[in-house]
Amino acid sequence: MSKKIILLAGPTASGKSKLAIILARKINGEIINADSMQLYKEFNILSSRPSKTETKQARHHLYGLISAKKYFSAGEWLKKVKIIIKLCLKKNKTPIIVGGTGLYFNTITKGISKIPNIDTKIRNKTRKLFEKVGPQKFYEMLILLDPKVKNRIQPTDSQRSQRAYEVFLKTRKSFFDWSKNTKSEFINYDIKTIFLDTPREEILKNILKRTKLMFKNNKCIDEVKKFNSLRVNKSLSANKLIGVQEINNYLNGLISLDQCIELINVKTRQYAKRQKTWARGHMKNWNKLYSKDFTILLKKTLKVVS
Repeated sequence: MSKKIILLAGPTASGKSKLAIILARKINGEIINADSMQLYKEFNILSSRPSKTETKQARHHLYGLISAKKYFSAGEWLKKVKIIIKLCLKKNKTPIIVGGTGLYFNTITKGISKIPNIDTKIRNKTRKLFEKVGPQKFYEMLILLDPKVKNRIQPTDSQRSQRAYEVFLKTRKSFFDWSKNTKSEFINYDIKTIFLDTPREEILKNILKRTKLMFKNNKCIDEVKKFNSLRVNKSLSANKLIGVQEINNYLNGLISLDQCIELINVKTRQYAKRQKTWARGHMKNWNKLYSKDFTILLKKTLKVVS
């Protein structure tokens, strides 16, 4: 039995979904989601989840799976992925893991630290403190507690900040000490890595087109209204999805619809830039592929995965 896994990463709006579907059909593969926001049931439009038409063309896993009210870690994602990979290989299907969440890919290529489970009491204590003091003050408190966090977790990364804080509270050991000596569980697998290196100009065009589609019939606005009714804890990741804050500002009369759309475009462009920067640091040895001609891109991809 071939133990091949394909990892297909790239910035948002780089064309990963289209390539993954055609590739899956060519090589008898199944697609596994590696995008943290596409996991949420509540966000279909804003997270740019594959459409029903697309999911009919190839088997898709881990899309719209969890509630936005739930905390979901990279470790929990990995557990689910390992089960799906085994099932795919048993059926002689090739798992194609697709998305833009670099941390998820790291759990496969580099492994994940064996941090003990954090009990609800500590998790709630951390969240309450974060809500009470706010992100900046919380970050300052975290650095006093765990100095190794400085320059390794950004003050704006509220989820990882809270994770580092609760890990230290539970174990009295730095989040980064736990990360030492981690090994990939997939060293016996044939891992093919592809990063879609789509040029900036093309990504910007795709972002504009995608945002326009999101606002067609106000579908994304309805999605945010439904999300608001859930009263999701402010410290949870779903709140950070691009568009949630901007649409809420529009609904509250703080900005116009045009300003809302423009802000979403700007933030999405910034996010794509961060993803490319992250890849430069963490995906140095990956195959960087691009072609304006999709047929050529597909040929290049098939060559890498063969």
